[in-house]
Order: sequence, then structure tokens, then C-alpha cells
Amino acid sequence: MTLDQVTQRKLWIFDMDGTLSEAQHDFDAIRCTLGLPDDLPILESIAALPPEQAKAVNEQLDEIELEISKASKPAEGAAELLEALIANDCKIGILTRNNLVNIQVTLDAAGLYQYFDEVDLISRDCIAPKPAPDGIFHLVDRWQGDISDAIMIGDSIHDIAAGNNAGVTSVYYDPDGVFEHRKQADICVRSLRELIPSG
Repeated sequence: MTLDQVTQRKLWIFDMDGTLSEAQHDFDAIRCTLGLPDDLPILESIAALPPEQAKAVNEQLDEIELEISKASKPAEGAAELLEALIANDCKIGILTRNNLVNIQVTLDAAGLYQYFDEVDLISRDCIAPKPAPDGIFHLVDRWQGDISDAIMIGDSIHDIAAGNNAGVTSVYYDPDGVFEHRKQADICVRSLRELIPSG
């Protein structure tokens, strides 16, 4: 799989935090604030709590993430890539482990909201969170597309795993170029501009 082949795909599914917007979440600090184990993903840790406790912790998480969302800035090249994809008649959507309100606040603060249809903003509120592939299948079905024409772009192992679990091309975005999970991804990029279709 080459980068040129990837950029010809028509169905683009993006992670949000740390991908379309600059990374701001300190997940270790969030776990500490919420009193969660430091060696497990946040959503999975909350899901394992008793229902009433999980509800309270989820509400606290929503508040923490909302404050982060208000200060969101676009990732370098995000607007250029989205504009190019729309001009190229591509379908674009977001699949995030965040909630719907925070998607809207983040995109608005980052100046990216206008590029998306609200029905293509898929959050943890409406579907099993990544690494489950459900959100990818949902978007591809909604777009009446072919799964082979879809790609998942993100900065974390959850994004890569979701793409792999759905059988779509996974694009690993890491502006620092560390690529800790390189072996699990199909394509690695340091800049979203690398994904702009050439023609």
C-alpha cells in the first residue's frame, strides 16, 4: 500500500483529538483526577464500575473534556486537507471516543466545524467506542460506499486497531515521527498535508 494509493480513496474517517485538532489531553492526569487505574484506557475503566459510580465519573469526564475542547486548535494542514477532500468529492466523517457535545465544541474552536455534516460526527454517545469497528461500518453504510474504499486516520492505537478491525486501511498520524505503533498501521504520516490528493 502506497501513500498515492491511499490518497485516492473516497471515504475518509478521522479521529478528532490529536488528529484534526492538536493533542491536548493528558490522559494520565485525567485518570488520576477520576481515580481510575493508570494502566487501562479511560472508557473501559469507567465501564467496569458499578452503574451509579460510572454515571458520576462519566459526568466528571465530560466536564474535563469540555474545558479541553474549548481551547482546541487545528492540527497543521487539517483545513487544507479537508478542503481538498471535499473538492475531490470525498466523504468525510469523524469517529472519536469523545462525546458529541465536545466534538461540536472542538471543531468550532478549531475552525473546522463547517467541513462536516453533523450526521457524520460519530461519538461514544451513539456507538461502541474504538477500537470497536462499529463506527466505521456505520459511516461506510451511511455513505453507501464500499469498505475497500475507506480509510481510518488517527494518532492512537485505538484508531489503528479500529481500522484494522474493520478491514480498512489504517493511517497513523504522529507529528513527532515516533510512530510507537508503526507495525500495526498501513501508512504512517507526520503531516496531514501528506494526505492531500495529488490530482
